[in-house]
Amino acid sequence: MTDNNTETPASTDTAPDWLIPSRVYDVLKWLGLIVLPALAVFVGTVGPAWGWTHVDATVTTLNALGILAGTLIGVSAIKQRLAA
Repeated sequence: MTDNNTETPASTDTAPDWLIPSRVYDVLKWLGLIVLPALAVFVGTVGPAWGWTHVDATVTTLNALGILAGTLIGVSAIKQRLAA
């Protein structure tokens, strides 16, 4: 027999709007997983070659922002699982 269930399973990639809006979740995920780590590596590599000041502090700040974004995403994912 075939199952006539036409419901689509809930996606685990988006948080409900009452936690954080889907767009904000997507932006935080993009920033935390791609942009901030890549920018930290770029600044850490190119900064000393160009004589930029405070490169270490800048890289530490970028990495901390990436961790913050990842934490916000993780908290939202946990809340979503508990609410389901």
